[in-house]
Amino acid sequence: MRFAFIKCHGSGNDFPLIDARTLDLSDADWAGVARALADRAGPVGGDGLLLLTAGDDAGHDFGMRMFNSDGSEAETCLNGLRCTARLGFELLGIDHARVRLKTSSAEVARAEPLAPGVVTIRETAGPASIRTADVGLRIDAEEIIEAAIPGLPSPRTFTAIAMPNPHLVTFVESVDEAELVALGDWCEAGPDLIPARANVSFVELRGQDLFVRTYERGVGLTDSCGSAMASSVYAAGRTGRVPFGTVMKVFNKGGLVMGSSDAAGMVTIRGNATFLYDASIEVDPAGATAEPPLVHARREDEAEAWAAAIPA
Repeated sequence: MRFAFIKCHGSGNDFPLIDARTLDLSDADWAGVARALADRAGPVGGDGLLLLTAGDDAGHDFGMRMFNSDGSEAETCLNGLRCTARLGFELLGIDHARVRLKTSSAEVARAEPLAPGVVTIRETAGPASIRTADVGLRIDAEEIIEAAIPGLPSPRTFTAIAMPNPHLVTFVESVDEAELVALGDWCEAGPDLIPARANVSFVELRGQDLFVRTYERGVGLTDSCGSAMASSVYAAGRTGRVPFGTVMKVFNKGGLVMGSSDAAGMVTIRGNATFLYDASIEVDPAGATAEPPLVHARREDEAEAWAAAIPA
């Protein structure tokens, strides 16, 4: 099958993005497309596959699906949502929308640019849940807020959050990537404690700003994860580190976003939605393989604007 796609990124979280509103593929086929296109050793590469899907009668202007690079489907992807929202805005001629996600909804709108030439989208998602059942933890405690998790092979204290995808967030003096990867690998194996796996984030508090490093479920150690940044913003408020309502910079390896949250668990993120190039590609969904893409147009101005905007 031949697909047209846009290579894009939100805060360094990169994806092939397909307008799938009129495409009828099975979940298994989409999983194969994701494995082919998001394979870092393949012809495109990315942290996952984004699909713009059709709206519905429940008030959604359009929808988004996101498949991780291993073919599993995520409940949400907030960096990807900004990119998908931008495409939806451009195709539908609108500037704000309500978007259907796998298990929830989000509000998105065009926003003041983070920097000159950087297309910026504001998104509000939630409410985040701190119920351990929603996070997928099989423990007796109803919630985990800055506490040790029984059975987790780490002495650190975590805050468990469903955004609605599952996150385990801990605040650290300094990120130890080897420790993060070891714990992420353990969770990725689907242990009895959390069989549906979880995203694990180590977070440094820098004044009232955050630096977030995440092992993403279905992906591994990633330069950026939007829902992890959102969960970290909410965790900073829930643990009393940063007052709710504070707008903070949230840094990661891929760049930064602006984030804030409230006590009800609603999180607002303002960040880039950068399009890098437009292309088409031949994919075998059953075999999860792809031919080299044909690039039709490169958006060098957008790439340069983002490079100029992020800290050196």
